[in-house]
Amino acid sequence: MKRPLLALGALLALGACTGDPEPAPLPDEAFVDAGAREDAGAPDAGPDVDAGTDADAGVDAGSRPVDPFADRVTAYQFGDLAGFGQDRFPDVVLGPPVGAGQNAGSLDVLSLGQGGSITLEFTDLVAVDGPGVDLLVFENPFQKYGGDIFAETASVSVSDDGVTWFDFPCAATDKDGGYPGCAGTHPVYSAPDNGVSPIDPAVAGGDGYDLADVGLPRARFVRLTDTGLNSYAGTSGGFDLDALSVVNGQLVDGGAP
Repeated sequence: MKRPLLALGALLALGACTGDPEPAPLPDEAFVDAGAREDAGAPDAGPDVDAGTDADAGVDAGSRPVDPFADRVTAYQFGDLAGFGQDRFPDVVLGPPVGAGQNAGSLDVLSLGQGGSITLEFTDLVAVDGPGVDLLVFENPFQKYGGDIFAETASVSVSDDGVTWFDFPCAATDKDGGYPGCAGTHPVYSAPDNGVSPIDPAVAGGDGYDLADVGLPRARFVRLTDTGLNSYAGTSGGFDLDALSVVNGQLVDGGAP
């Protein structure tokens, strides 16, 4: 779906930053949970949050229906030139993707900033190694009119226990090859109001990951880290996270969903 060129100008400003800081885990009482989800509201940079620091992120709001999307944030560290989406954090990265199609990027995102990082957890339906893609990561890349894909990348790591991590290779300097293995390279087509499935890699868009590629049978946690090779300006620096979704999943207790 095409969008006005004015919108593309706003999207070109969205970006993340360099470095690779290791985020400290938040205490249990500070977990950011989907149960407190509210309306997204108008997209803007939101209140100031110090870059490079973890912040108190709210509390668990109790039980929710099982769904294939990230349920809470367990750690985060914003890099320099972050800020966009923080007024809607954490809700902006929980729940389904809000894709804008091939030629426009969603503004329903959180900019990580230079070298920023975020760790999310699935608390009900977790990703398991099944046929093909097991996990989708949604950012807001788009195809420039008559040109290539505008992409801002992050590396992806997964864990079942939040302690031992498995890293997907990310060729963050290989622009000609489409940044293989990195998140943030494919436009997002699925949105809550357009009927496009957010768990079907053939139509949803986003970037797919097969747990078999890192030898992990089950992933409950996903960590995204800005590669430091993106666009950095204003308060929308670097990788802009929209959502995560489970393609092949099971309940946390091992049962079928």
